[in-house]
Amino acid sequence: MRQLAWVALLFGLLVGCASQAPRESGRYDQDQDAAPILTPAVMERLANLPNPQVLDLVPSSRGNPPTYNVWGKDYQVLSTSEGYSEEGNASWYGTKFHGRLTSSGEPFDMFTLTAAHRSLQIPVFARVTNLANGKSTIVRINDRGPFHSNRIIDLSFAAAVKLDFHEAGTARVRVETISEKTQKYLVDVGNFSDLQQARLAKGQLSATSGVEVDVVRTQGTSIYRLRIGPMVSGAPIERLKALVATLGLGRVIISAVDY
Repeated sequence: MRQLAWVALLFGLLVGCASQAPRESGRYDQDQDAAPILTPAVMERLANLPNPQVLDLVPSSRGNPPTYNVWGKDYQVLSTSEGYSEEGNASWYGTKFHGRLTSSGEPFDMFTLTAAHRSLQIPVFARVTNLANGKSTIVRINDRGPFHSNRIIDLSFAAAVKLDFHEAGTARVRVETISEKTQKYLVDVGNFSDLQQARLAKGQLSATSGVEVDVVRTQGTSIYRLRIGPMVSGAPIERLKALVATLGLGRVIISAVDY
């Protein structure tokens, strides 16, 4: 993507394989995958890469057969990616595949936010959340894999850095497909100067609404708010606003989740 062009230019100087032409043959001829050797400053940039813009995508002409076979096992591509959500183990891939062609025909770039999945249509955008630390990122799934039964997604090295499991190698994650049509919102309720009051209001709202409510502190202040979401717009938010007004919990602030 053009907004990440600086990444390719920078890493081309740091990793020799970044200058190689895309190759289809010999994809598995390197015994072990590995992380690139990068400076702390570059690792910091990877950890803070902006999420790609979520767009409506057309399925690729490559990589989307109804079924396919890898290592003697058959896999089926889903007819739709809408509403997909799954929890399981994630891994990452790096120098072993950098510069080689993905299943969609694009060269794999370990420094961009992409991923591989066995059954989702490609390309598709998904939010991946590390369940151990709550960190999340948006990735564009454009490849097939991982072909290990105990993993559900293979992330680029950059995505693993952003989710902070590049050293551990694997992490428990949630994968949720997203599209331009599924904008979600956070709903902040009230202003509380006392933490105990905020916690009492949280219990009241949670018990009445049946949704999960968090107490958050407004940055740079001693003011606390109740936060609900992410949630979709429309009736769910309107019902919540009416309930907040009935309970007398104060101001409601609605903000779009930044993809």
